[in-house]
Amino acid sequence: MTMKTESKKLIGYLAGILSGISYGSNPLFGKALIESGVPIMVMLFFRYSLAAVFLAILMSVQKESFRVKKSEFGILVLLGLFFAGSSATLFCSYQFIPSGLATTLVYLYPVIVALMMVFLRIYPSWQTWVAILATFGGILLLSAPSGNASFNIVGILLAAGSALCYSFYLVIVNRNKRIKNVSEHTLTLYSLLTGTILFAIVLAIRGEGLLTGIDSAADWGNLIGLAIMPTMISMLTLAISTRYIGPTKTAVLGVFEPLTAILIGTLMFSEPLTARMAAGIAVCVGAVIFLILKPGKH
Repeated sequence: MTMKTESKKLIGYLAGILSGISYGSNPLFGKALIESGVPIMVMLFFRYSLAAVFLAILMSVQKESFRVKKSEFGILVLLGLFFAGSSATLFCSYQFIPSGLATTLVYLYPVIVALMMVFLRIYPSWQTWVAILATFGGILLLSAPSGNASFNIVGILLAAGSALCYSFYLVIVNRNKRIKNVSEHTLTLYSLLTGTILFAIVLAIRGEGLLTGIDSAADWGNLIGLAIMPTMISMLTLAISTRYIGPTKTAVLGVFEPLTAILIGTLMFSEPLTARMAAGIAVCVGAVIFLILKPGKH
């Protein structure tokens, strides 16, 4: 294996970890916005639109082209729909089922990704399967709902739909040959623009104002933070990781999303950290370390 290949693998793992950590910062900004009375769809619209503006500015400074071929455009729009659909269905599921149950169901996506790759005749190593099962077990420890949790079928389907949309996004980014020459910046920008248009249409249909609930500089600060950290940075590093180490291993590294969210809740919002949750964190981190040190072969 060449040094160049080893370097790409290292970058892929680091990008996957950074993607999970940055996406896990959602509560840091989202919780304050919800408490301030900002509707979810308004939040998602500004999350995607501001991220698209910031990324477009970055690309302009670096003198990157915004052009894509006709054959690439349709796939990029499809990716945007999957990513935006994953965000929307996850937030909507919270209205029907506890967030712990939703988190557990959404984290089925590493298993879904692995099965999709098997269908494409790309077989993950046994080490990857072990890491998938271990991280899922860790997630169960971290976010298992209480005994009186409400198992609403609509909420369950929405959370499962979020996992499915995210899985399709990961696999298409890695496997579709039409977009293999599209840069991570361009790929992410078109996904963000698609999401922006989608949420604008939803708001128009619902007759909800764009500025509903946004009343202070703090609200705008949280919207900007939401657009940069768990959106633009997370999506860019996700694309890099998926292309360098594949969608299955990138999906496993996504375990840093709930880990970061839990740590933020503990450190910033004084939420309790139980022994069960600490054990879940240890299992997840151990599984990731195992995957990096013993990646195996396809």
